[in-house]
Amino acid sequence: MIHVIEHVGSVVAAIEEAHRVLANGGVLRIVTPHCSDASSFADPTHRWHLNSFSLRYFTRSGGFSYYSGSRFRRISLHVRLLRLWRMLGFEFAVNRWRPFRKFWEYYLCFVVRGKVLTFELEALK
Repeated sequence: MIHVIEHVGSVVAAIEEAHRVLANGGVLRIVTPHCSDASSFADPTHRWHLNSFSLRYFTRSGGFSYYSGSRFRRISLHVRLLRLWRMLGFEFAVNRWRPFRKFWEYYLCFVVRGKVLTFELEALK
């Protein structure tokens, strides 16, 4: 799902449908603009503005099973930042150290802007 999830009517329904059609162990790859990227809000067809924690509800670590019964194991998550911040090492820190990513998401992301999120999730059935 490359630049699709931000356009769908329901993120939960789209993830559930992907889970339904995937075999056990199948991989779902989602690429979407980060909520702090200007393109996330500039495109009038974008219905959802996601961050790196948005899909945790579908993983075992999310702890919110009342949203959906579809479960995935996160294989990888990569946050791409704008070029300046990438050159200064912020992208490396955001992707390598989860406490820093959490700090960045909560306090810095609209200054140190994100660009694209790439999720890889394995379907668990």
